[in-house]
Amino acid sequence: MAMKEIQPENIKDNVFSLIGKDYFAVTVQGESRVNAMTASWGGLGVLWNKNVATIYLRPSRYTKELLDAGEEFSLCVLNSKAKNRYDYLGSHSGRDEDKLLISKLKVNYMNDVPWIDESRLVLFCRKLYSQELGAYNFTDEKVLKQNYRKDDFHTMYIAEITKVLVDTKA
Repeated sequence: MAMKEIQPENIKDNVFSLIGKDYFAVTVQGESRVNAMTASWGGLGVLWNKNVATIYLRPSRYTKELLDAGEEFSLCVLNSKAKNRYDYLGSHSGRDEDKLLISKLKVNYMNDVPWIDESRLVLFCRKLYSQELGAYNFTDEKVLKQNYRKDDFHTMYIAEITKVLVDTKA
């Protein structure tokens, strides 16, 4: 892939499709290997005079453990040719196996931050803030009941987007 750096404000994708429908993966360095998981909840915007990404991870996710232990991660939007391999990232745990190796996705690094080579867009991020969601903050009881029957509240992470790479052929 031929990747080039662009400014975050030059991302051409529809952010609702990018996060909710496209092949979006949170990629983070573990102690012995890289882990990635699919994500479909999040956002991009501006907060504290910074371009930011917001993601949400459940407590049971191995990726959350790794993200809590580190400061940086990448958000990778895979190209459509990698869809079947992407599905594997969402259906298996990195606690039990090297999902990237098994799915034959290649890992690259930018300043020690891992990213998936089959990506068409990569957002490099540095954590700024995290907070566990809680029942006491929901103003819509229906949303609470639909999404948190087991009280397994997501942790919200707000991260500064430090660099963006885009595939020049995409």
